[in-house]
Amino acid sequence: MENLIDIESMNNDEIEKIISLAKEYKFDNLRKNFSNKHAALMFFENSTRTRFSFEYAINSLSAHPYIFDNSKSSSQKGEEAYDTINNLSAIGIDTFIIRTKDEFLIKDLKEKSYYNKVHFINAGSGKTSHPTQALLDYFTIKEIFGEIKGKKVAIIGDIRHSRVAKSNIALLNKVGAKVVTSAPIYFKEEIEGAKYVQNLDEAIKDANVIMCLRVQNERLEAAINLEDFIKNYQINSDNLPQNAVLIHPGPVNRGIEVSNELINSKRGQTILEQAENGKYVRMAILDLIFSKGEEN
Repeated sequence: MENLIDIESMNNDEIEKIISLAKEYKFDNLRKNFSNKHAALMFFENSTRTRFSFEYAINSLSAHPYIFDNSKSSSQKGEEAYDTINNLSAIGIDTFIIRTKDEFLIKDLKEKSYYNKVHFINAGSGKTSHPTQALLDYFTIKEIFGEIKGKKVAIIGDIRHSRVAKSNIALLNKVGAKVVTSAPIYFKEEIEGAKYVQNLDEAIKDANVIMCLRVQNERLEAAINLEDFIKNYQINSDNLPQNAVLIHPGPVNRGIEVSNELINSKRGQTILEQAENGKYVRMAILDLIFSKGEEN
């Protein structure tokens, strides 16, 4: 694996290889040493789980993490992203983990040539792609159910602004899951591979997995009626199907997408299991990319 840009460009063998390797890191205490590898974390948007789990993963592989602070970088002097990365490649950085609001930046950067060979990992781009989140969500679901084919996954909330939803739908379709989305009209987006159902009760009926999405206040074009959203789309202990698993990519707006009581209950612990699994999945991704770099 040279780069990880999006789920759509991956095949099932690549996906399962990452999941299998992540299992080894989690359960078999797999240890590898990539002390000759240098990875830059370039986050142009805020992040907690993704950034820290990547940094943890880099350190766990004995590689070297470098935190790129955009506010103090030469980009503030007008330097373009390509020139920044090309200069960092000359210094010796070989892997770039990027989060950006620009839908196309990472793909565009991947197509350019650099002073030294570099690799790119998409840590979240715009409103369209968050492949590592989808992979860790799949890892978590598969850990619970084993076989995903035929399972019903209901994705609830701010579909329109969610890169998590779009990457998850792409992945879940590859592995044969049945995907339903549910959202108020102002959060609705028709996505190939998912059936939109406006009524929440209908959407979550017989669901195996309920994935709640954060209301992304920073991306809203206009204010929404939160009371209406909570009344009609909040997941709580009363409406969560008895045999369904609750997941959420975080951060959670407590008391909005999910009730406080449910988050604090045993059934809400899966959200923390996702965060834990994120480090193993990202270790597996970095392992494959670092290993590919050694072959070049």
